[in-house]
Amino acid sequence: MPQRTEDGSFTFFSEAFGEAFHSRLGARAEAFEKFAQVTRLAALARRFTEPASPPIRLLDVCYGLGYNTAAALETLWAENPGCRVEAIALELDPTVPQAAIAPDLLTAWSPPVQNVLRAIAQKSEFQDSRLSARLLIGDARQTIQQVVAQHFQADAIFFDPFSPRRCPQLWTVEFFAQVAICLSPTGVLATYSRSASVRAAMQAAGLHLGNIPLPAGAERRPHEWSQGTVAAWSPDGLLPLSPMEQEHLRTRAAVPYRDPNLDDSAAAILTRHQQEQQQAPLESTTSWRRRWGIV
Repeated sequence: MPQRTEDGSFTFFSEAFGEAFHSRLGARAEAFEKFAQVTRLAALARRFTEPASPPIRLLDVCYGLGYNTAAALETLWAENPGCRVEAIALELDPTVPQAAIAPDLLTAWSPPVQNVLRAIAQKSEFQDSRLSARLLIGDARQTIQQVVAQHFQADAIFFDPFSPRRCPQLWTVEFFAQVAICLSPTGVLATYSRSASVRAAMQAAGLHLGNIPLPAGAERRPHEWSQGTVAAWSPDGLLPLSPMEQEHLRTRAAVPYRDPNLDDSAAAILTRHQQEQQQAPLESTTSWRRRWGIV
């Protein structure tokens, strides 16, 4: 059943994972603030100057309702209606994008983007003069290998699985390594997660990290220090992690999830992670929290 978020847009709640697909503060706003904006899409659109320019390439990991892809297209075409886009999206459950094209849920988007969302949900693809989009259905640990085999190089990657504790199989060192292969040398990966284990897995894939800051003027509680994480092959243009966040990466919280063959169950990955945390010769996360006044 659709659930209205605070900005008026809707999300769904997943019974399988026990979580909503988006922040209750605003599903549409989250897609823009944590994904479309921080991956510098407007600047990319401005650099698309002629029909012969290479398309802007997007990789949407865990497509869900399609909001991140929708926000990206709105951002790109508002800046430059003529820029061409190539998008690949990965999704486990095809019934989610199909349910998301109900008329009441589509009104948040412009008519051209509504048409894209309908086609992707119904046909798993969309093609016209300025967009080529494909939806790959299945376990993302397998479908990402199709993307790698195609040598797809994304200018922006939207990394939006359910939380690490609910869906650890998509936050592992090994899965990030596959995703990173698909990131272009100047591309940016964005995720809502600020988890130390997630950031450590990104670093293990060779990526530099940046912080997605809280909105200006937002009320900040001690345990809220970021809206998420951006990563790229170069640190240029990334907002550096704060000293507190850097210390977080030296605690047991930064022990990453592992899935050596990309086929373990969530339970197996969680058990391995717990064992590795207990054995790690690192500072306890409790000690780090106490030092920084995080409750």
